[in-house]
Amino acid sequence: MTVRRLSSRAAVVALLTGLAGLAAPYASAAENPTATAGSKAAAHQAAADPATLGTLSRFFARDGKVSLAAAAPRVQGDPVPVYTLSPEFVAGRAGAPVAKLEYLASTAVSSDGQKASLWTVPQGTTWKVVNIATGDDEARYAAAGAGRLPGGTVFQEPQINAWYVQKGATVLPLDEDAVRAVGAGGTTLAAYRQRVQRAYGDKLPGSAYAQSGKAGGYGQTPEEARAQAAAASAGHGGGTAATASVTAGAGALAAAGLGAVALRRRRRGAKPA
Repeated sequence: MTVRRLSSRAAVVALLTGLAGLAAPYASAAENPTATAGSKAAAHQAAADPATLGTLSRFFARDGKVSLAAAAPRVQGDPVPVYTLSPEFVAGRAGAPVAKLEYLASTAVSSDGQKASLWTVPQGTTWKVVNIATGDDEARYAAAGAGRLPGGTVFQEPQINAWYVQKGATVLPLDEDAVRAVGAGGTTLAAYRQRVQRAYGDKLPGSAYAQSGKAGGYGQTPEEARAQAAAASAGHGGGTAATASVTAGAGALAAAGLGAVALRRRRRGAKPA
């Protein structure tokens, strides 16, 4: 199992163009993820696999905060479902939910207290860890959403790194980015749809914006994006990364679901609302 680390900008381009191994696990998933008890058990098993724990030890030791031998990672708690803003909802499709399930996330903790989120998806008949991200945003916001709106759907708008919880006609913010977007008191589902349609409606897959090569939000041509992604991949070794370490911003783009929407680099560990 290989850990591949990219700079934020290079990882963004690699994920959006599909030229680096980090994007491959999402593209090759044979099934859509589910959040059933059986799925959560399988995701937990993948996260707690000895090979995954070995990769986690290297991940936690990468900056010298703890030694490889002393990292002693463990998986804490149950996996949580992670939903992201749905392109069908943005497009105004009748009956489309506000968000779609992208992956299940398990929290890992090292002996010195570092935390990481393990993203798992179904591939064939098994579940696989496809990304390791610093921090425990997914678990923290799942808990925060359950507290603010029990029974609601916690989801992320990764284009602005905002977390919300939605139930019925109500959308409430869970972090500072979401407060800036919809206000501290939240908004209605209809008003939220209008906001994201204004922001992203002309940037969905297949749009002129997507075809112009500006999907990374940096105004690059397709040739520039491909060249930078290829250079990033070549500079960090070959082989497919079954589990990848991604700096702030990269992982969110793989799970964004909107593909061509202009995205900014993700800031993990933002202060909750």
